[in-house]
Amino acid sequence: MFDLQGDVLIEDEFLRDGLQNEKHLFSVEQKLDFLAAIEAVGVRRIQVGSFVHPKWVPQMADTDVLFERITPRAGVTYSALVLNKAGLERALGVGVKHLSISISASETHSMKNTNRTVDEARAAIRPTIERALSEGVQVRAGIQSALGCGFEGRIDPARVVDIARSFSDLGVDEINVADTAGLANPAQVFALCRRLRDVVAPGIGLSLHLHDTRGLGLANMLAGLQAGVRTFDAAMGGLGGCPFIPKAAGNIATEDAAFLCAQMGLETGIDWKAFAGPVARAEASLGRVLPAKASHVLLPPWEMEVVA
Repeated sequence: MFDLQGDVLIEDEFLRDGLQNEKHLFSVEQKLDFLAAIEAVGVRRIQVGSFVHPKWVPQMADTDVLFERITPRAGVTYSALVLNKAGLERALGVGVKHLSISISASETHSMKNTNRTVDEARAAIRPTIERALSEGVQVRAGIQSALGCGFEGRIDPARVVDIARSFSDLGVDEINVADTAGLANPAQVFALCRRLRDVVAPGIGLSLHLHDTRGLGLANMLAGLQAGVRTFDAAMGGLGGCPFIPKAAGNIATEDAAFLCAQMGLETGIDWKAFAGPVARAEASLGRVLPAKASHVLLPPWEMEVVA
């Protein structure tokens, strides 16, 4: 049952999904410092930000500047999220080579996030993906709220499969399945991932974006591993949450996900023990303790009291 092998890629989204819902605005310098820390612990793919309108997500207003100031580190992929053609043009303008381009499987979430129905969003995103691919950009096509919606509850798996099939037909590099509201359970994750693997072209990777709203984030990651998924989104410290979904808690923590893999003999390239320092700095800036486990067990009590 747990005869798991191979390499696992963990994409850290602290700088995007982690910060996007925070009221405290982080400067470009602060973000670059956190980026350097995330690089230093061995993360191989980092989502630096999103190209969305700053009116709706103020934390992401400086994503263009961040990409202009990145000094690429060998072996690290720098990614971003775009939701429409305007976002894609901004991303292309600063030379982004890896993009997540996503829509929601939930009608309500889609309207709140993009002011489009699911069918409208699907029609609008197709030329965006095609344009990105024609520019030589690696595209990860995402399906938000694929495992449940914070407004509607259950999402029909057939709809998720249909969207995934259409993404596969476009020739994207990867398809990301997102539990945006954190409502999934392990059996559900396993079943959907196995079903998607049957309809997605063999050369296209599957990845999971998991939130820990109900405490099942790592259990859902394990279910994904059992279903053959080897790419997962996470965020340093377990920070995160969708600004358009009430009570959507943070992502699974990058250090916790790396620790889980290490304990089971799976290689991530990430030194989970090295997260204690950067997580403490993030907590000092935010004024609260973050939910991650692995980055706290190495801190003595007096340091945790200072951070809190």
